[in-house]
Amino acid sequence: MQQLNIAIDRSQISNEVEFKMEEVKLPEKVIQIGEGNFMRGFVDWMIHQMNNQGLFNGKVVAVQPTPHGKVVPKLLTQDCLYTVSLRGIQAGKRVEKNEIITAISRAINPYTHWADIVTLAESPHLEFMLSNTTEAGITYYKENYNYKESPLSFPGKVTAILYHRYLAFEDKAKSGLTIIPCELIENNGDRLRELVLQYASDWNLPQEFIDWVNEHNKFCNTLVDRIVTGYPKDELDHYSKTLQYEDSLLTTGEPYHMFAIEADEDIAEKIPFHKAGLNVKWGDVTPYRELKVRLLNGPHTMMFAVCYLSGVDTVLEAMTDETLRSFIEQGINEEIFPMVNMEKQEKEAFVTSVIERFLNPYNKHFLTDIGMNAVYKFKSRLLPTLQEYVSQNQKLPDAIVFSLAALFTYYRPLRVEGDFLIGKRGEQEYTIRDNPDVLLQFSRAWNKVDSNESSIETMVTEILANQELWEIDLNLIPDLTQTVTTDVNHIVNNGMRVTVMKKMKQVTR
Repeated sequence: MQQLNIAIDRSQISNEVEFKMEEVKLPEKVIQIGEGNFMRGFVDWMIHQMNNQGLFNGKVVAVQPTPHGKVVPKLLTQDCLYTVSLRGIQAGKRVEKNEIITAISRAINPYTHWADIVTLAESPHLEFMLSNTTEAGITYYKENYNYKESPLSFPGKVTAILYHRYLAFEDKAKSGLTIIPCELIENNGDRLRELVLQYASDWNLPQEFIDWVNEHNKFCNTLVDRIVTGYPKDELDHYSKTLQYEDSLLTTGEPYHMFAIEADEDIAEKIPFHKAGLNVKWGDVTPYRELKVRLLNGPHTMMFAVCYLSGVDTVLEAMTDETLRSFIEQGINEEIFPMVNMEKQEKEAFVTSVIERFLNPYNKHFLTDIGMNAVYKFKSRLLPTLQEYVSQNQKLPDAIVFSLAALFTYYRPLRVEGDFLIGKRGEQEYTIRDNPDVLLQFSRAWNKVDSNESSIETMVTEILANQELWEIDLNLIPDLTQTVTTDVNHIVNNGMRVTVMKKMKQVTR
């Protein structure tokens, strides 16, 4: 079986694979820091779609973000070609599309080939910088500047690249870049600019350069949304038969995608994702962040403990369980949906896509993974909805409050093991992963209950009062303490499955 490479014979490509190759060499318009699964299956896939339609006509140079990366050698071996396989549910139907992506022109390890990065920074064709270095990438790391070597940190690399570019052009006003970070932190563009300016100050770079960064480079806040599951190591037989070639960078993901970019019309015209039929939103990203956090991330947090303690392991299993699906849809449709401030038609379309994503048979989205750092997730994803629901309706949202009681029960430890707690579902143990302070609070509180030193009501009251966890005293929300206490008691005494079935029967009466 052949290795994927640029000289591949089109006649040997299976009909299951779409492969389009530009006949004309395109200029390198994008420097991309980060070459992992997400960028290859999201941004580079998008640029490929634009190039195929003659809308962008530019290539990406992929840059390794850390010293220990393994992707660049694989890209170089495959002439920067790789396959994206998108599988899931669309319009109620199961779909699978395999496509060879040709957006990347070359890949560079900056720690061994920094001179190549400098040459690229000086290119008149370069217009954009894109990135995904994980949330940990947009952080400060004190380091010295050596113009002959790559900085270690991501913001340091951005600063050095911009400084080389600043020095290379006489017309400063026309030499700036549009910088579009894809890291999953709020206001990622603003934060990256702050760090670049901090590095410029640390390194005593000229004030004129700092002015140029502020005046002629655009840092865009963004929001990205697509599940990219990466290399399908458990399904290689399927892909070997389907593709008829080997691809060490085969990248799988879901069909759904959304990219919100806080930028003006001028930038949208230069990199016109939307004209290629892609789900890209230009302008303020705030409403789309709320849409995603509340109607996608919120239901994930709402379901994880209820469904896991009911005996299922994945989102898909929960959605194919009649009782659990009723619980999930009650929370989405009746409690979260009305609290999202956006045009109804767009909200409805998003909810439809969320349900399809939850039903994706190709994604094993484990509930215990969703349950990592669940206290923070509840505070950020569900608590604002709970508070607004109470304010508007003068009553508690049943599903959201029940999910809080389920979270309390999920955090009941059997024992401490290293940095984590171990819980128990029936005869099966599971790992409770969260901030050490959070785990300590729950461990101490449950230990008092289990040793009869305290009641469940006292435990619930103490934890709800902890403003280090929630930022407010949740006991001040009318009826919340008693309702959570009652629900926890029912779960402990009767089990989750029996309790949630009883609740859903009460709802349907």
